[in-house]
This record gives sequence, C-alpha cells and structure tokens, in this order.
Amino acid sequence: MTHIEMLRRRSEILKRNIGSMIMKDNKQGLTGQENLFYQGMVRKWHQNEHEINSASKKV
Repeated sequence: MTHIEMLRRRSEILKRNIGSMIMKDNKQGLTGQENLFYQGMVRKWHQNEHEINSASKKV
C-alpha cells in the first residue's frame, strides 16, 4: 500500500465517521465532548486532503 493509498483510505474512514456524527447531531445533538471530537475529525480530514493533494502534485 503506497502512502497516497493509505491517505485515501484514511480520508474515507474520516468521511464515514464525520457523516455518522452529523447524523447524530441532526437527531439528538452532540455533547460538548462529542462536538470537540467532531471538530478534530474535520480538521484531520482537511489536513489529510491537503496531504493527498500535495502528494499527487509531486508525482
């Protein structure tokens, strides 16, 4: 598994987890701790997407 493939897999997992957090927020709301966890996942996803784009441009 190459580095880019690993980043893409991580991105898929983060998107899935973010989607489930959004569903939970829409249904019942998030606690403070869950909200911080959600924000952290979004930051990690953005960073991951940036790394994918940077690695793709180098190739």
